[in-house]
Amino acid sequence: MYPNDTSDRIWKSNSGADPGSGTYHISQPNVSISGNATASPPLQVLQTALAAPDSLRFLHNGLPTESYLYLVFLYFYEVDRAVQTGQRVFDIFLNDEMKEGRFDVSGNGSNYKELAFTVMTNGSLNLTLVKVSGSENGPICNAYEILQVHPWRPETTKSDVEVILEVKNELLKNNQESEVWEGWAGDPCLPVPWDGITCESIDGYCIITELDLSSGIQRGFDHKSFLKGPVPSSITKLSHLKVLNLSHNDFTGNIPAFLPSSLLTSVDLSFNDLWGSLPLSLISLPHLDILNIRCNPHVAKDIPSSFNGSKLTTGQESCNAQEASKQRIIIGAAAASGSVLLTIVVGIIFCIWRQNFLPQGNFDIKRHHMTKNLIFSLPSMDDLVMKSISIETFTLEYIEAATQRYKTLIGEGGFGSVYRGTLIDGQEVAVKVRSATSTQGTREFENELNLLSAIRHENLVPLLGYCCENDQEILVYPFMSNGSLQDRLYGEAAKRKILDWPTRLSITLGAARGLTHLHNFAGRCIIHRDVKSSNILLDDSMTAKVADFGFSKYAPQEGDSCASLEVRGTAGYLDPEYYMTHHLSAKSDVFSFGIVLLEIVSGREPLNIHRPRPEWSLVEWAKSYVRESKIDEIVDPNIKGAYHAEAMWRVVEVALSCIEPFAASRPNMIEVVRELEDALIIENNASEYMRSIESSGSNRFSSMVMERRIPPPTPSEPSSILSQMAPPEPR
Repeated sequence: MYPNDTSDRIWKSNSGADPGSGTYHISQPNVSISGNATASPPLQVLQTALAAPDSLRFLHNGLPTESYLYLVFLYFYEVDRAVQTGQRVFDIFLNDEMKEGRFDVSGNGSNYKELAFTVMTNGSLNLTLVKVSGSENGPICNAYEILQVHPWRPETTKSDVEVILEVKNELLKNNQESEVWEGWAGDPCLPVPWDGITCESIDGYCIITELDLSSGIQRGFDHKSFLKGPVPSSITKLSHLKVLNLSHNDFTGNIPAFLPSSLLTSVDLSFNDLWGSLPLSLISLPHLDILNIRCNPHVAKDIPSSFNGSKLTTGQESCNAQEASKQRIIIGAAAASGSVLLTIVVGIIFCIWRQNFLPQGNFDIKRHHMTKNLIFSLPSMDDLVMKSISIETFTLEYIEAATQRYKTLIGEGGFGSVYRGTLIDGQEVAVKVRSATSTQGTREFENELNLLSAIRHENLVPLLGYCCENDQEILVYPFMSNGSLQDRLYGEAAKRKILDWPTRLSITLGAARGLTHLHNFAGRCIIHRDVKSSNILLDDSMTAKVADFGFSKYAPQEGDSCASLEVRGTAGYLDPEYYMTHHLSAKSDVFSFGIVLLEIVSGREPLNIHRPRPEWSLVEWAKSYVRESKIDEIVDPNIKGAYHAEAMWRVVEVALSCIEPFAASRPNMIEVVRELEDALIIENNASEYMRSIESSGSNRFSSMVMERRIPPPTPSEPSSILSQMAPPEPR
């Protein structure tokens, strides 16, 4: 079909359709599109369609198991010319989430329509069209496309790529069988660094900062994995290298000479068989702090008087590599045994706790309905503590009574449905019930229970209680009477409410304080991983409460792997560096919070493909005006003329710093809080000044507009993931 397609697409028929549901083909030899619409697919594609009396379902399994963002385009043409407006109406679902309700192909005077949706998924995609009550005809679909979204990827600097390939070639001469080369292909830093390599981002490129080829650390102590031959001289040409570890190998020969411009701070050459004396070029390096040449019996130990005072480790005691290996293996085995023993102890404690504290027997509404317990929270095996925060245990019967058998639905999410309820003491609550089809539900339930039983803050939604009975998993929170920040900014018309600028500032400052508490909790940073305006809830006093901790994780500690097996987040808020590298850090939350700041400024959603193409991405649309110092063009029309220019500029600038493409360039949440506090002080002082003028009857008005220029991006600045979502342009 591609000769007839201006975009060179090849269209396949009926490849992913469910053969059930009474599906059937209908066709029309001539296509005549009414209205002003123009068709994206070729007319030959629109001449045929798949229809069903009640529902159409298209399944796509076998997609990559990693989380990816997909853009789904749907094309509808009413092939049956006898069908009129209102006679073919259906709902559209993607992975069981309704994307479009009561869709009418023949509505608004046109018999052709295109729709586009985004969805984050891993492994499978389910497109379902369901006939609505009262419609005479079932759903129809002529064609659809599924595009996988890939972000712009920076590259490793050309010089580092060339040098590391030189290093590889030198080592290959004597180490053809080494396992290390299995992953040494492609870009050395992206999407995941090669084994033994650590990279950093600088000026829009990745650079190699650490090289660890030690056999003990990388591949265990199997002597077959030891590297042998001379130390590659090309290593010294890695101009950004800070840490070099070649220990526990069989390297021989002289230590190569290093360049005076080297940035090395640590060099470990221990447990090898190197010869000769220490080169002056090595011990004279200006930044070198640690040099370990222990257990190299043939290296001369005469240290020149010009040695710069770095921490030098020499000596031959306990230098048998196999002996050292055994010692480490024994230590590792002991540690593993200790972990197993600790797990068994924890399991016994948990079983005793369940038996003694969980409510038993029939429920009696007149009796005390719950037990107040201490929750054992196990965030990590090295941090086993008994938390003092009281979480209440509800029975399923009590939950059903409190919600009047789930009478009032107030929200839905990936975990399940949320219902409004009232406890026996009169407190209004939000009851989150895990859906039977939720694939992540149990993990999220345990995550929230563990986390919120250990942490409390005025800007974090507290967990009041839970129920785990009859395969039901239920979480109970205080009811937030003012909904979410998203509801208030641009949600459903019934929930929308104009928020003035000082209120918006106060809400974001509260949310920022909540995230700061997470990031600095008890010396172990907690990363939320799904910061967005719909997860910032507002109580009856409009105090912001960060919610939904189902995806939260402890930040990697030293020695942990930084790579996350599953990327979690929401389209429009996802940190491009985290999405690209799978390396998780608190700066991913900072990026998402920067998007929230742009939302409160503009009153717009982060991603809307129903807007004109240049406005799909809030980030790219806003940046285009900020670069020209025209922030008034991006300010929500509902608050124009009702804000202080300096306060607005501060928020916009901190938002832009939060959404820097590379995490290292972003502020931390403590710095964000400080900037928002300053902005709120400026805004409040300006408001007090205006009130004093009004009370004195003066007509004077003073506004300080700060001239600021945001420099244009450098050519190396990567595009946001949000701007990579366009369908292919025609050739």
